[in-house]
Amino acid sequence: MTEQQKRPLPGRVRFHADGIPMDDLFRADPAPRTESRTATLPAVHRPARPESPEQPKSRERTGPLELPLRPPPEEPELVERNGPALPGWCAVLVGLTALGAAAALMWRARPLHPVQLLPWEWAALGGCAVVAVLAFGGLTRGRTGSAWVLSLFGRYRGSVRRTGLVWISPFVLRRRIDVRLRHWRSEPIAVVDAEGAALRVVVLVVWSVRDTARALLSVDDHLDYLREQVEAATARVLSQLPADAFRGEGPTLRDAEAVGARLTRLLAAECRPVGIAVFSAQPTRIEYAPEVAAAMRRRQIAALDARHRDSVLTGVIDAVDDTVTRLTARGLVELDDFERQALVKDLTVAFSTRRGGLPGQEQE
Repeated sequence: MTEQQKRPLPGRVRFHADGIPMDDLFRADPAPRTESRTATLPAVHRPARPESPEQPKSRERTGPLELPLRPPPEEPELVERNGPALPGWCAVLVGLTALGAAAALMWRARPLHPVQLLPWEWAALGGCAVVAVLAFGGLTRGRTGSAWVLSLFGRYRGSVRRTGLVWISPFVLRRRIDVRLRHWRSEPIAVVDAEGAALRVVVLVVWSVRDTARALLSVDDHLDYLREQVEAATARVLSQLPADAFRGEGPTLRDAEAVGARLTRLLAAECRPVGIAVFSAQPTRIEYAPEVAAAMRRRQIAALDARHRDSVLTGVIDAVDDTVTRLTARGLVELDDFERQALVKDLTVAFSTRRGGLPGQEQE
């Protein structure tokens, strides 16, 4: 066959199953087609194959691990809300009504009366008895400054802060919690200051239960939690400042107002997640531990004595300088260096004796 016979006729291009022309499969040169050759080929439109509903659109394999996972249902946030409760007079009224209906049915079935109770009347009598038991069994007393926390099968159902006679369902578990403003004085807490000196601190905390649900259900015991947080917050705050400034002026733990404000802020932030509101946390007593109290007392006395001597020396020097300056400025005396030194010495001794003695010397 000649080359012209082997060459396919225009318009009769055979395609492979993948849509590639048959000529391109057997070409020896890998050079790409030119624009002139591609222009001679007619455009062939192939109808799109209908996709089967059973086959996925993508060829990617999907397994059970690649399926989108739904997040687990989140539990509602544990916050205090009003629990199911009714005024006590409603329960009393319902109970009395049920008792009255039961008494009427019993009167109908008295022995001397020829009328007998029907089955539905016996059912009504039993229902009245059940209603009366539920009505009177759910009555309780709400006290001022306390609240009831209700739970059913371990799930929080609400809190009741009503006072007086209240009806609460007898099927729920009721636990009373104190919501009054309370104060607590801690035992001496062992802490250290910024210089490592051992201290004993007593803290007075004023607090109350703000959220009854969190206080009773989020922790095992909110009182123990408060005590532990007081100790932790006291240790953190008091370890950032020295108890006394022996070497100079600066903030110390003797500033009770600043220390108390910082302790209150820290303790309120730590207790807020459990429903406890801290209004005040003030250190009522800060003292050194018994094992270092004697040494710190001597150090404190020495620091006070050094400050006193420094103030005395400063006052004497200022007085001597002022006296010599006035004498020479007014021309009352003319002094050379030797005479000036003698006058300064005499004035220093005189002023220091009057003020309590020079530093390092004892007054006779």
